Amino acid sequence: METDDPRSWPLLTNVEGLPLLGGHGHVRIRLRENHGVLFEIFYPAGVASPEHRHAHDSFVHLLSGRLIGTAGGEPAQLEPGECLAHPEGVLHTVEAVVDSRWLEFKSPPQAGWR
Repeated sequence: METDDPRSWPLLTNVEGLPLLGGHGHVRIRLRENHGVLFEIFYPAGVASPEHRHAHDSFVHLLSGRLIGTAGGEPAQLEPGECLAHPEGVLHTVEAVVDSRWLEFKSPPQAGWR
């Protein structure tokens, strides 16, 4: 049975083969379609992704918490209800300032996504 407690979701320990910094997150798939996959992601305060890029577009919608980071070398910040795009190939980072939960749609889907 699926629970809304993100700490019970599968562990998220790396992004694009690089280990997360400051701990680990949790992730679950909310929707999988031919055009993309919608993930729900949780990072506890202080967890961050190292600088990385994707071979797909990512669209982030912050549900709760506060995220900071970079997108294409520029500072980025998200408050609840705000959105940000990470286009394919653009270097970016993400860090949870406080416990943070967001939806992230990735398109096109990649092989190996659970």
